[in-house]
Amino acid sequence: MSLYLGIDSGTQSVKAVALDLETRKVIAEARAPHRLIAGLPVGHMEQHPEEWVAAMDAVIAEVVAKVDRSRVRGIGVSGQQHGLVVLDAAGQIIRPAKLWCDTSTTAECALITKKLGGPKAAIRQTGNLVLPGFTAPKILWLKRHEPANYRRVRQVLLPHDYLNFHLTGNYFMEHGDASGTALMDVRRREWSAAAVGAIDRNLADWLPELRPSHEAAGTLRPVLAEKFGLSPEVVISAGGGDNMMGAIGTGNVVPGVISASFGTSGTIYAHATKPVVDPAGEIAAFCSSTGGWLPLLCTMNVTTVTEQVRALFGYDHAALEEAVAGVPAGAHGLVLLPYFAGERTPNVPDGTGVLLGMNQTSLQRGPLARAAMEGVTMGMNYGLRRLATLGVKAKEIRLTGGGAKSAVWRQIMADVFGVPVVGMQEDEGAALGGALQAAWCVARREGRGGAKIADFTSGVVALNEATRCVPDKGRHARYRELQGLQDDLSGALRGVFARHRAWSRG
Repeated sequence: MSLYLGIDSGTQSVKAVALDLETRKVIAEARAPHRLIAGLPVGHMEQHPEEWVAAMDAVIAEVVAKVDRSRVRGIGVSGQQHGLVVLDAAGQIIRPAKLWCDTSTTAECALITKKLGGPKAAIRQTGNLVLPGFTAPKILWLKRHEPANYRRVRQVLLPHDYLNFHLTGNYFMEHGDASGTALMDVRRREWSAAAVGAIDRNLADWLPELRPSHEAAGTLRPVLAEKFGLSPEVVISAGGGDNMMGAIGTGNVVPGVISASFGTSGTIYAHATKPVVDPAGEIAAFCSSTGGWLPLLCTMNVTTVTEQVRALFGYDHAALEEAVAGVPAGAHGLVLLPYFAGERTPNVPDGTGVLLGMNQTSLQRGPLARAAMEGVTMGMNYGLRRLATLGVKAKEIRLTGGGAKSAVWRQIMADVFGVPVVGMQEDEGAALGGALQAAWCVARREGRGGAKIADFTSGVVALNEATRCVPDKGRHARYRELQGLQDDLSGALRGVFARHRAWSRG
């Protein structure tokens, strides 16, 4: 039987898994770090795509050294969404990639939205608002701030597309990741002429043709096949954004399943068979990378917040858990608004972290640590409640990401969300999703046109029942009240955030 590799290139590292389709088990894993570019102005977050490539090549080499290379049939790549990778006519990188967490494009969002006729018109044209995290405003930012670099642009790719380009030599973009650019009409699965034209009429020539997610981006370049000891017939599947691949890796490929990722950012998403467009634009109306749709909420501040608090106090992860567990729900009245990097849902790009309720009892390590976990979880719950108003209601939430490894945090999640939460047997959901999509792609490519992605997730994706947590009614009631306080605090400070950012720049 065949082996399939899944790659997940995130903000902090690249992970790889090898999936044995016969045993339906992951039999090898590898990880390699990469870095953010240091010293950039506040709001600017960038990386060198060459470092993604180096890390991906390293993990592929490490994984295939642990398995029978002759059995590898396909590779599927997951990548952080929304990042802007621009290439020149020779396919060379022009400048570092601006990332999903870059919030420097607020002015460009306003300009594009105005050209489209306002927020409601933007949603009519694309299904989404134009937000700083998305790709479209990054392109206009480049045009306005780096015109010399912009004049060289001949190809616009997303991070996972660039990795596919490295593996295959082909320019390729599939519906799922493309739906996060704010350039695509998610209802029709095609580029929006209005959104593209709001930036530059030439941009249409620099975007790849959109392709269905079951198709292949190509096959492995011979030079890489020789380097890794693999066949040049190894298929590189369409791949997708990390959320789309995470959906596959958690079995979120049919209606009724909700997944949550507690990583650098936080996402909660569900599969849908038709577009789910939020008239307020708070829930992203994405396509899935399986032929459906993926309504999704995203917050920008999750483990970045808890990790900064952990580092501040010199805790290891066990000490952080102990500190949080030693404080009751509500952190002695301490409420954290966790906008350390601005925020996307709700849309507060100028936001900063705010602590409410500091006094002699609460201003201590334990309450601060618990307030951090509670604050980011309530930030995600803001969007979960919005999903419910759109008809996507949770009965159980499947967890992935670093935060899901914490037993104390899982209980906080259950108590805040008010529904059971459970982790996965294979925590690298996006990488596993890449491997599963690759297997699906190969099956379709070999003529099994009736093959469904659920045929491959079944028997591979498994819940880790030992991690299941159910909500406590008393704590859930207390968190509902605390949620209201956090929401009111966020709303009351919107104008203050903007004034503070203007002041701090002066």
